[in-house]
Amino acid sequence: MTATTSADELGFLRSVPDDLVQPFQIESSALRGRLVRLGSAVDTILTQHDYPEPVAIMLGEAITLAAILAGALKYEGVFTLQTKGDGPLHLLVADVTSAGALRGYAQFDRDKLDRLIAESGAAALHGSVPKLLGAGYIAFTVDQGEHTERYQGIVELQGGRLADCAHHYFRQSEQIQAGIKLAVGRDPVAGTWRAGGLMLQRLPTESGRHFIDELEEDRWRRAMVLMSSSTVGELLDPCLAPNDLLFRLFHEDGVRVYDAHDLAARCRCSRERIERVLRSLPEEDRTDLAVDGEVRVTCEFCNAQHVFSPEEVAAGLTD
Repeated sequence: MTATTSADELGFLRSVPDDLVQPFQIESSALRGRLVRLGSAVDTILTQHDYPEPVAIMLGEAITLAAILAGALKYEGVFTLQTKGDGPLHLLVADVTSAGALRGYAQFDRDKLDRLIAESGAAALHGSVPKLLGAGYIAFTVDQGEHTERYQGIVELQGGRLADCAHHYFRQSEQIQAGIKLAVGRDPVAGTWRAGGLMLQRLPTESGRHFIDELEEDRWRRAMVLMSSSTVGELLDPCLAPNDLLFRLFHEDGVRVYDAHDLAARCRCSRERIERVLRSLPEEDRTDLAVDGEVRVTCEFCNAQHVFSPEEVAAGLTD
C-alpha cells in the first residue's frame, strides 16, 4: 500500500508557521507564556559545524532557551546566553537580537567527549548538564550597545538540564516563578534538526508580592501540569501548528495568543568587522596571525572563513 499526499495536504505543510516565538496568555489565571518552534533556523546553526550529537543537542537547547528568554524582554540589541564549565563541553554561546537573528556555537574537548561516549553511550549524555558541562556557571546578558548599561545575571550551573539551570536562575536572581520545557531532535523523515520550547511565567503582583491565594496556586500547578504533558514529539512536530499545540494544552482554561515574532539563523560577522578587529591589534600580533602572508579568520558562529591576501594585509591593515 502506497501513501500519497494531496495538493491540499502539501499546501498545509508549507503553511504551518515555523522559526518563531509565539507569546500567549492563559485566560483563567493571566499566566504569561511563550512557545518557540525552530526548524531551518536551528538546523542551519547546528549543521554549520561537525558537532557530535550530544553537543548539537545541548547547543540546540541553549539556542531555544535564549529565544524563549529573549522573547520576554523589551530591548534593542543582543540577548546572550553563555555557559562555562569544566566538563568536556566547556563553552556554549547562543544569542538572539531584538530583530530575531539567532546564532550559537560550542567549544568542546573531542578526546574527553569520545571517552565519555565510550563509557556511557551518546544517548545517556543528551542534555545532561553534569556530564557534559560539569561545574561552572550560566550567564544571561542584555547588550543594547554603546552609551547603555549592560545587564548581566550569573548563577552556578545547578540542575540536570539547561531548563533546570534557568529555573535556578529565576529563583535566585529574579524572584520570579517560571516553568520551562525544551526539546531538540531530528525530524524522522527529513533528518534535519528541529527544536521547540515552552515557558510559563508568573510575575509578582503590583504590590511586589507573588500570588499567595490558594486558588492562584492551584491554577499555577494546573498550568505546569498541562505544560509538562506536552511531548517531545508535539514540540518538534513540523505538521503541528503552534496555535494548535497551545489550544491542545490549554483550551479548557482559555488561551489567548498574541503576534508572533519571527526568528532566523543570521550571523553578524562580516569582512569589514573582522578588518576593524585586525586593525586594532598590534602589528606584531597581526604578523603572528599571517601564514604565507595571508590572514585567515574563521567565524566561530557560522564557520565562514574570511581571507585577507598579502597585499590586503600590507595595504589595508597597516597602521
